Amino acid sequence: MPGHIGIAACSAEGAALCYRTICIEAPALMGGHDHPEVSMHTPPFDDYMKCIYCGDWRGVGELMLASAEKLKRIGADFVICPDNTIHQALPFVEDRSPLPWLHIAESVAQEAKARGFKRIAITGTRWLVDSEVYPQKLAAQSLDYMRPTIEERDEVNRIIMDELVRGITTPTGVAALQRIIGRLKDEGCDAVVLGCTELPIVMNDSNSPLPTLDSTRLLARAALRRAVT
Repeated sequence: MPGHIGIAACSAEGAALCYRTICIEAPALMGGHDHPEVSMHTPPFDDYMKCIYCGDWRGVGELMLASAEKLKRIGADFVICPDNTIHQALPFVEDRSPLPWLHIAESVAQEAKARGFKRIAITGTRWLVDSEVYPQKLAAQSLDYMRPTIEERDEVNRIIMDELVRGITTPTGVAALQRIIGRLKDEGCDAVVLGCTELPIVMNDSNSPLPTLDSTRLLARAALRRAVT
């Protein structure tokens, strides 16, 4: 029997894309209309944001742990989190988790290495881009990386938090993302990690100045592989 995938969700739009990817892409591996059993737990998004806004990453970790415990009780075999930002809290609780976690940045870094990229632009919320979540995993694959400027981080953060997590997309937001990614390309990056699970809703290889590393779908595919092997 395939493994039971647990999703510890944070923001709805990215979690929904991850869930849909698992269900839509599974038949290519499993046949028919089949997909693994999938369960999701989502605390109120504001519970996460209250912790994030005051820098309480241990509090973020406790919310993640609570989701893992609930998913374990209903039969999940492992857990994924389709939210890049809160991965910086995972080290606080991973050793207490009742389930193993797949790390979103590991999935991205492995894909970047496999595709032969060398220098990766990191995009996402300002909390994610300021953190070591991606630098650590990229460095483990001997990959270089570049962060946007402080001003660019703030602009991307506004687009994510004021628009994308609310289900809003605007031409001005897309144009701003294209401009920022284009500048990172000019600085020598050869790929960009869409390091917010909502970014793939508006950015992809067809409209990005750089080849994209879609963290949302890469995590979903890693979960699929784990579940069926």
